[in-house]
Amino acid sequence: MPLLQIAEPGQSAAPHQHRLAAGIDLGTTNSLIASVRGGVAETLADAQGRHLLPSVVRFSATAAPLVGQAARDAAAADPLNTIASAKRLIGRGLTDVHRLGGQLPYCFVDTDAAVPRIRTAGGDLTPVQVSAEVLKTLARRGEETLGGPLTGVVITVPAYFDDAQRQATKDAATLAGLKVLRLLSEPTAAAVAYGLDGKEGVHAVYDLGGGTFDISILRLTRGVFEVLAAGGDSALGGDDLDRAVAHWVLEQAGIGADSGADAGIDPGTLRRLMQVACAAKERLSREPSATLEVDLPNGGRWTGTLDRATFNTLIDALIARTLTACRRALRDARVGIADIDAVVLVGGSTRVPRVRERVAELFGREPLADIDPDRVVAIGAAIQADLLAGNRPGDDLLLLDVIPLSLGIETMGALVEPLIPRNTTIPAARYQEFTTFKDGQTAIAIHVLQGERDLVADCRSLARFELRGIPPMVAGAARIRVTFEIDADGLLRVGATEQTSGVSARVEVKPSYGMSDAEIESMLRASMEHAGDDLVARRLHEQRVDAQRVREALRSALARDGELLLSDAERARVDAALARLEATETSTEVTVIAEAIAALERACAFYVERRMNQTIHAAMAGRRVADFVPAQETH
Repeated sequence: MPLLQIAEPGQSAAPHQHRLAAGIDLGTTNSLIASVRGGVAETLADAQGRHLLPSVVRFSATAAPLVGQAARDAAAADPLNTIASAKRLIGRGLTDVHRLGGQLPYCFVDTDAAVPRIRTAGGDLTPVQVSAEVLKTLARRGEETLGGPLTGVVITVPAYFDDAQRQATKDAATLAGLKVLRLLSEPTAAAVAYGLDGKEGVHAVYDLGGGTFDISILRLTRGVFEVLAAGGDSALGGDDLDRAVAHWVLEQAGIGADSGADAGIDPGTLRRLMQVACAAKERLSREPSATLEVDLPNGGRWTGTLDRATFNTLIDALIARTLTACRRALRDARVGIADIDAVVLVGGSTRVPRVRERVAELFGREPLADIDPDRVVAIGAAIQADLLAGNRPGDDLLLLDVIPLSLGIETMGALVEPLIPRNTTIPAARYQEFTTFKDGQTAIAIHVLQGERDLVADCRSLARFELRGIPPMVAGAARIRVTFEIDADGLLRVGATEQTSGVSARVEVKPSYGMSDAEIESMLRASMEHAGDDLVARRLHEQRVDAQRVREALRSALARDGELLLSDAERARVDAALARLEATETSTEVTVIAEAIAALERACAFYVERRMNQTIHAAMAGRRVADFVPAQETH
């Protein structure tokens, strides 16, 4: 199957002109902006000298949104109007939001729209609008510090963000008035910041942030950074470590032990509890124990001590989930633990000693953590932004990301024909030719799917569109080329063109909602667990399609010349064989359908021969044999 690589667009700048570009780490818990100044990539601080901007926005009816630390401080007092961790919601649908349940102390608007809206004093807002406020604040900080408008930005996203989540991130940037040079996976950005572009080999980047986890296996060869495999969990991070502590506190206080940490807890108390839990987690990264004081919903107060051993027990299951994703990524990359040259830790949650300990146990070596794990992603994004803005024309660093799940289209029989397999390096494009199923067919439906299974029912629908205006032809004569193009941001465009007429149709895949982490994990796991079943199912569906094709072709032929070429007795035999094949349509045995097809072909062999003879006779009528013999050349 032909493969066409789309080269990353190059940009050039006059040697004397330095374009102002920045890298933005749009995080779940905190966000940062960084830029290259004087040849050094560094994060930019606000007027108070703070580099981290809490990804929290407070909305009101009478004033502009409040973003950052001031909003975070108001979260407990005004929880319904103060939105944190919007990254967990961006690109997701209402179904995904309901799965998160009581983890989100917000009031969601019940509408028919697929995109969730949060009811606040400032209006009903989408996660895209909330994220845009964070990006606006960072952009203002960058412009004030650098002394001019930004030419463009590179925004980082978790490597496991799907098309919907990536597109929603770009939409937020557009709403904030920013030009996106590229979306870059967070682990890849971290690798750039660590200078791994100067160390050829295979590297693992373990990124555990506030709300997401990513693992990427990278290979650097002659200046080319390639992501061999990417995995993770887009709804697992430091927030979940905090929640584990919160559950423990409530259990110790005799509240919510059976029904969950959020049972009967008002949003304000829940916010305060999460803040106490987070503070305890951070203290336990430096000290062997931490004292907690919590105001309870019943007006009481609970005080207790959490030691590091108990904390480790509370979070071990969460860490184990990240290690499972690491093992899966190693399998996908087809490398062993011994092949890993370095392990890089990224994300504030990797400061937890137990996390570092378990990662070291898995990979058999101490991970690298000498760069501030909160800043490293933004620094890498700034280096890439500087390159894409044209400020480093001589730099030969090339970053090659991969797609997390296979992309394909539906074919006859409700089967999925993959065009671009998972872990394909992007940007990339592939095409494949398909044809019509029925005589005279003038339109074809294109159903774009994402997933690892063979049946449409087991994959995720991304988009549907139709190609119309196909010239009427016999079945199988039309040549429809379907093209999949994925840009450097992982966004998909699908086109279909009928080759003889040139009619075409295109669609840009912008799903209205993203996949939940459970769906992503289950799709990958199911593809491995059901590989044998899928193979049997595909063979059965293909055999049924073959039977349907034979029946359609025979019916079409009989309609044209059946009465002319067949006697009543012969037609009865052909119809009987056709009926026997139709009776196998619901059979679950491939051999039964195959034998019925073979029996029909034997029963119709004489009819096929007569049709061929008739065609040859019609072609030669009124012609001489000499007309079919090429004239010999004369010398």
